[in-house]
Amino acid sequence: MNETIKLLQNHRTYRQFDPHYQLPNDQLQAILDAARQAPSWMNGQAYSIIVIDDPAIREQLVRWNPGNPHIAASSVFLLFLADLQRTKQVAEAKSTPYRIDEGYQPLLIATTDASIALQTAAIAAESLGLGTVISGSVRKDSRKIAELLDLPAYVYPVAGLSIGKPIVDMAVKPRIPEAAVIHYNGYQPYTYDVIDAYDETMTAFGEARETKSWSDKFAGFYSHVPDQGFDQFLKDQHLAK
Repeated sequence: MNETIKLLQNHRTYRQFDPHYQLPNDQLQAILDAARQAPSWMNGQAYSIIVIDDPAIREQLVRWNPGNPHIAASSVFLLFLADLQRTKQVAEAKSTPYRIDEGYQPLLIATTDASIALQTAAIAAESLGLGTVISGSVRKDSRKIAELLDLPAYVYPVAGLSIGKPIVDMAVKPRIPEAAVIHYNGYQPYTYDVIDAYDETMTAFGEARETKSWSDKFAGFYSHVPDQGFDQFLKDQHLAK
């Protein structure tokens, strides 16, 4: 097995970082260059990355996300944005309509592009012996983050990436059994026993931050109405009607 596959199969999330460790500029640049080389739909590259190394900004982000102190303790925090402002400029330059608020496809395109770039950055960072953690919770503060970071219309946060030197080792977290995830030549049904088995596996894994079983956690999460504030933010950003 080659080193890249070993790296991918041994991914783990790190949340405790050495707050005094400084990420070398050449390594940061290498991570950013790798992210920018990530594939995107039609080479549209509908994303942007904000490098946040200002301690004051990162402390503010933690005040909004107190459950994610790693945003401040890591060496750098990268915010990945779905960016449809760039193609808005293209539409204006070409004097063509810009009708992205009339369907969901543009949002999926930009979100996917940003997500692939983020994952590429995480892999690049881990290949350098660094630790990473992805923060999707930034979306709940989209409006405040937009004001703090001067995000223009047609742009929204997708997720953040903390990068740093880990100070606590982490075990590789078990994944949902292959029977429920991998399908060949069509979607293949599976029994709920697979989910029960995964609950038992995760309970035995004993991650301290998890207070509920996997199934209870997501049954509870999806029992609530989705974040209406984010929906309104997308409308205010001219991305939805």
